[in-house]
Amino acid sequence: MSIGAATQALAAYRTAAGEITGGAAGQAASAGFDNLLKAELQQTLAVLQHSEATSIAGVTGTASIQEVVEAVTAAELSLQKVTAVRDRMINAYQEIMRMPI
Repeated sequence: MSIGAATQALAAYRTAAGEITGGAAGQAASAGFDNLLKAELQQTLAVLQHSEATSIAGVTGTASIQEVVEAVTAAELSLQKVTAVRDRMINAYQEIMRMPI
């Protein structure tokens, strides 16, 4: 993990922690979670776009193999994170639907 990636991870953690602790009551907490998900999805999209651009640059010879591998690995990790969150949300929804009324 590079220093830049570690710095980004730390900044994301601080942002998430701030939004979670900032929205203590009902509506504010749900709006905070909504904003957190939206920000994470936008960040994932940016990582995927950067990876695609770096891959194209690698094919044209303007980016090194190391840059391409780092970008593709970052995109893969971001996609795995989004997929894991999606799966957890689906599981939570299914659990709610199984609850007796």
